[in-house]
Amino acid sequence: MRSAVLTGPGRVELVGSRPAPLQGDDVRIAVEGCGVCGSNLPVWQGRPWFDYPLPPGRPGHEAWGVVEEAGRGDLRVGQRVAVLADDAFRDSIVVPADRVVPLPPELDGQPFPGEALGCAFNVARRSAFAPGQTVAVVGVGFLGALVVALAASAGVRVIALARKPAALEVARSMGAEETVLMDDHERAIDEVRELTGGKLCERVVEVTGAAEPLDLAGELTGFGGRLVIAGFHQDGLRSVNVQLWNWRGIDVVNAHERDPLVAMRGILDAVEAVCSGLLDPRPLYTHLYPLDRLGEAMAAADERPDGFVKALVLTTGGPR
Repeated sequence: MRSAVLTGPGRVELVGSRPAPLQGDDVRIAVEGCGVCGSNLPVWQGRPWFDYPLPPGRPGHEAWGVVEEAGRGDLRVGQRVAVLADDAFRDSIVVPADRVVPLPPELDGQPFPGEALGCAFNVARRSAFAPGQTVAVVGVGFLGALVVALAASAGVRVIALARKPAALEVARSMGAEETVLMDDHERAIDEVRELTGGKLCERVVEVTGAAEPLDLAGELTGFGGRLVIAGFHQDGLRSVNVQLWNWRGIDVVNAHERDPLVAMRGILDAVEAVCSGLLDPRPLYTHLYPLDRLGEAMAAADERPDGFVKALVLTTGGPR
């Protein structure tokens, strides 16, 4: 069995290892693929607080695959599943059965990075979108694009903000009514203020994990609104304008889930939405790499070349 090991910043190796034995109701999954998450980038870039090498397969946590062996009767060998695991940059993983979501036949042949898709549904639930609201989505990578789509499907008016014109094109394709280039802080605030008749937004979802867009997100939240922090902030402390937040009486919501049951609920919601046609994430899977080119996938996610939205690492196949 091959496992990818991140040996240091910007360095990855493939190593051989023995498959782990099953215990209790464990399930062995032959991994078909795993998404590269924006939260993977700090450990790829390097930070003083990370210890290398990482355990084999980490930090891959957006996996799907096929059941190879199951200790529980309701999961059958050959069944395609999405998996909640944190070591999925490898050929095979062993997980408890309650971390597995069966994928219906409607999804046959489709990549399904379930954890990433489920995150979007949990963000939307925390955001409490409702018809008639104006929602700003600050940052349009993979997660931001999904949030745009889910907000639009809830009947809200979506204003998307991003640093690159190409990202704004993606936002429009996912249902954003208006877009604002996030290249000047004050100008972006002025544009949103003009678009909303001075009221700003009832909901603002920050999806970047960076300090400046978080500041901008607070400025865009109107009186009594809700600021939803969906970006994963890993680079230490943040200074925020609590005076503004107090004065406007806004709710500040952390949309990160640490309860596996909630994460699994999001994956189940994603399965239902994709099967029903409510959401089609396939256009967002822009770059595909085999496992032995994980380093290139990480670099692409870091550098974000033209047309990049999401990299998937597959056990077979090549880049697109």
